[in-house]
Amino acid sequence: MQTRMTELLGIEHPIMCGGMMWLAKPRLCSAISNAGGLGNLTAGNYDSADELRGAIAETRRLTDRPFCLNITLLPSVRITKELHADYFDVCCEEKVAALEISGAPLDRYLGPEYVDRAKKAGVRLIHKLGSVRHAKHAESAGYDAVIAAGIEEGGHPLDDDVTTMVLTPRISETVGIPVITAGGIADGRGLAAALVLGGSGVMMASRFIATSECVAHENIKEELVRRQEYDTNLICKSIELQMRCLKNEISRRVLEIEAGHGTFDDILPYMIGERSKEAWTTGDVEMAPLAVGQSIGLIKEVMNCADLLDWMVKEAEAILGRY
Repeated sequence: MQTRMTELLGIEHPIMCGGMMWLAKPRLCSAISNAGGLGNLTAGNYDSADELRGAIAETRRLTDRPFCLNITLLPSVRITKELHADYFDVCCEEKVAALEISGAPLDRYLGPEYVDRAKKAGVRLIHKLGSVRHAKHAESAGYDAVIAAGIEEGGHPLDDDVTTMVLTPRISETVGIPVITAGGIADGRGLAAALVLGGSGVMMASRFIATSECVAHENIKEELVRRQEYDTNLICKSIELQMRCLKNEISRRVLEIEAGHGTFDDILPYMIGERSKEAWTTGDVEMAPLAVGQSIGLIKEVMNCADLLDWMVKEAEAILGRY
């Protein structure tokens, strides 16, 4: 299945993994790339440039295929602007296949010279965004592709709250660079729909948690199989950093604080990264805001990455072949 996305990134299947704190590490990243997709190594998992460089080296020992790095340019207690710049420097020096940028635009956060540096290093720039206006900016700034991320996605969807079904065609009819669809995608039906809507492929994150190669605890993988599409909450809207996460005790507590007009400082203890890190490791689904999207309603079983991508592509091809 060749599309503009596969041609741009040199991959077999138009499927990529999104950034995932504490989960998108070398084992999962390499498994996705070895299966023909674009694996993701999330820079925020590492506390220094040297740690990130080591993770890139480890991933390259596990796969000789392209993979991308996620850098999320959002406010963080742990990750400073200087560390974001260090991440970027390492990615250019190591000449990774692509950078998936989410949050603020790279050219505005670190400066337009960083776009030029990526191009000189041969690193493709992909920006995850949730609006037409942001897609137009990404194209004008020199990005190679954009990810149209609808409100269904896990993590931090834009507060425009536009669905994937509308966002993909709106962006694809507006910009000339490849558009990758994200939000609510977990099977071949979603891949086929993305292509029909004008996308060149899909990005998934929640679906890759429920794979055998993901380091998430088995309790959480089984929880995602059990849960349905209505089992997520949007929290942190009051502090303008909305997050879609699994309905659990912590998300309910945060919503209660927001309803009572609590402050950022009131919410922060429930949102610190160490909570999520511990939850993914121990399998305690109640202790942290676990970033997952509405696509959990489409996850029926835990699979390995090779079987997942093969099944998705075959299902999409069968659907598209009917028309």
